[in-house]
Amino acid sequence: MVSSVSQTHSSSRELRLRAGIIARRDPLPPSQRKIRGGTTTFMLIMHVAACFALLPRFWSWQGLTALAILYWITVLGVTLGLHRLVAHRSFVAPRLVERILVIMGSLACQSGPIEWVALHRHHHQFSDQPNDHHDAGRGFWWSHSEWMLHEIPALRHSQKLAGDLLADPFFRWLDHWFLLLQIPIFLFLYWYGEINQVHGGGLGLVLWGIPLRLVMVYHVTWLVNSATHTFGYRNFDCPDLSRNCWWVALLTFGEGWHNNHHAYPQSARHGLRWFEFDITWQHIKLLKRFGLARKIRQAKYLQSN
Repeated sequence: MVSSVSQTHSSSRELRLRAGIIARRDPLPPSQRKIRGGTTTFMLIMHVAACFALLPRFWSWQGLTALAILYWITVLGVTLGLHRLVAHRSFVAPRLVERILVIMGSLACQSGPIEWVALHRHHHQFSDQPNDHHDAGRGFWWSHSEWMLHEIPALRHSQKLAGDLLADPFFRWLDHWFLLLQIPIFLFLYWYGEINQVHGGGLGLVLWGIPLRLVMVYHVTWLVNSATHTFGYRNFDCPDLSRNCWWVALLTFGEGWHNNHHAYPQSARHGLRWFEFDITWQHIKLLKRFGLARKIRQAKYLQSN
């Protein structure tokens, strides 16, 4: 049943839910306390390089354009490809379109598609429970990014969670070699910057197009795990802390309508009320218009409102 915003904020049940979720957390087991060196080092390098990109010597309109285009490609690849198409199968697309969208999503360097999908499906099974890998009950920063710097027990269940993808050689290859996708982007941006004498040169375009883009995409998509389990309102009485947060929805092309998504995970449309603008949903409608999306699943809520 849909509840109003005012009812949501004053709900004693939600307050008890939040208190209960946070109260029952035990310390991490010893096996999870060790920091993962590879992931931590990679994230540190990307964040430092992103800071260098913001130096005046590397600024250019071409760099901003490259960032905007690649941000759109990458975020849409995550939301439309990895999330709504592959993880939840909320619509069907031709194989070539699916592969292109998955490649676009893999440009985010948020592990390979099999690991991404397996972890997302695991999150839906155990949202805000102690075995949820980015459990919001452990606090904002844990759910935002700290969880990935430790061992992730949920990955042991990848065969069960993403067996459909493991059966496909394309997904297995991409899951192992997704980092290589940055090489053609690097080469093109460096070549373009040098040959056109862009301010900051090829290095400037590379810094804007790869590390700065990746860090921006990281944090806006991580906000779905952290901010939308902390800020906003609830349309549905889900047994977790999921919320609808408008500013996260803008940054993530509609993923910020997270309470709606947890209520109807298989729905291709996340923005269910008239003011909940969902950019990814607009792209799905565009694909449908060109015959590239079919069997589109929508929330039952929309059929009665």
